[in-house]
Amino acid sequence: MDSSLRRAAITALITATILCLIELLDRVMQLELYRFGVYPRSLSDLPNILSAPLIHGSWNHVLSNSFPLIILLTALLYAYPRSAIPSLALIYIGSGICVWLFARESYHYGASGLTHGMMFYIFTSGILRRDRRSIALSMIVFFLYGGMIWSIFPQEPGISYESHFFGAAAGVIAAFAFSRRDPAPRKKHYDWEDE
Repeated sequence: MDSSLRRAAITALITATILCLIELLDRVMQLELYRFGVYPRSLSDLPNILSAPLIHGSWNHVLSNSFPLIILLTALLYAYPRSAIPSLALIYIGSGICVWLFARESYHYGASGLTHGMMFYIFTSGILRRDRRSIALSMIVFFLYGGMIWSIFPQEPGISYESHFFGAAAGVIAAFAFSRRDPAPRKKHYDWEDE
C-alpha cells in the first residue's frame, strides 16, 4: 500500500474511533452530550458548531456516519493532500454556521454534514479537474454514496437535512475554491506511445 494512502486511511480510522469513543463515554457516563449540538440562533450555542459534528444520538447514528467518514476522509486526504485541510475547515465551520443561522429550532449534531461535504467535494472535484484519478474517485464516491443527494431534502423529522444540505453546499464551494491546489497526478507514459 502506498505510504500516503496508508497515512490517509490511518487518520480516517483514528477520527472514526474518536467519534465512537465519545459516544461510548456519553452512553456510559450519561452525559447527554446532545446539549453540545447546534441550537439555531441561540448565542450561547454558537460555539457548539465546533462540538456538534463530534457527538451523536445513538450507536446507530455514529456507526452510520463512521463508515462513510472512513472512506471519504481517506479519499480526500489521499487525492487532495494540499486542499484537504482548508476544505475540511470550510465544510466544518461553514455548514455549522449555516445550520446555526437557518435551521429549524432543534439540536443539530452528528458528522453527517462532514460526510456530505466530503462526498460533494470529491464528486465536484472530479468534474472540475478531469484528471483520471479525480474522475475515478468521483465515480466511486457517487456509486457508494450518491444516495446522499436525496438526504439534503426534508424527509424524516428527526434527521437534520439542514446539516446535510449545508455540508453538501460547503463541499461544492470548497471544490471550486481549493481543488486546483493539488497538482494533477503524473500521466503515465508507455513505450508503445512513441511508435
